[in-house]
Amino acid sequence: MRFDIITIFPSLFDSYLSQGLIEKACRDKKIEVNVHDLRCWANDKHKTVDDKPFGGGIGMVMKVDPIYKAVKEIKKNKGKQKVILFSPRGRRFNQKKASNFADYDQIIMICGRYEGVDERVAKYIADEEVSIGSYVLMGGDLPAMIVLETVSRLVPGVIGKENFLEERRKESAFIEYPHYTRPEKITINGKERVVPDVLRSGDHKKIEKWREKKGKTIK
Repeated sequence: MRFDIITIFPSLFDSYLSQGLIEKACRDKKIEVNVHDLRCWANDKHKTVDDKPFGGGIGMVMKVDPIYKAVKEIKKNKGKQKVILFSPRGRRFNQKKASNFADYDQIIMICGRYEGVDERVAKYIADEEVSIGSYVLMGGDLPAMIVLETVSRLVPGVIGKENFLEERRKESAFIEYPHYTRPEKITINGKERVVPDVLRSGDHKKIEKWREKKGKTIK
């Protein structure tokens, strides 16, 4: 699976992509991640990617033409593709949407900045506007990392054996249950806190039922 991220701050992704399971997944060729500097598609010598908004107002707006050129060049002609624009007005990103995105061969993510992005990007270039929450960030780079990580962990082999996810996936949802590890007993704020007996019982059927009861379905 291939991810292409269009941003004006490509160095923000350097540390994120060079550590942990994402780095390993790239190294093992489970996923491919390419970060593109939008300024490479700017028309002038100053590499300008923003301009003043029509109608006046504060801030600057990201130009449509560099984004159009970038997407057109990056988009491959084979496989199932999705172009995403991050926006507070977009559809809420959740586990169900992550499962849907995992079915694509290529996901192109457009990271906005400044006051916003020319509306023609949302209308004529992006396939979907996506929001990660009811708040406004300074740009789409953090949302891109969130989508990359959430979708990547659904790719077989990224976080373990191919059957690892099947234990906790149910259709497009995901089951998240409480986890415990050693020590079995620890004193916290003057009270002894222990691991539930069922998890130490060795009875896998009881453990499975406990996890179903205590688990939360994330959609």
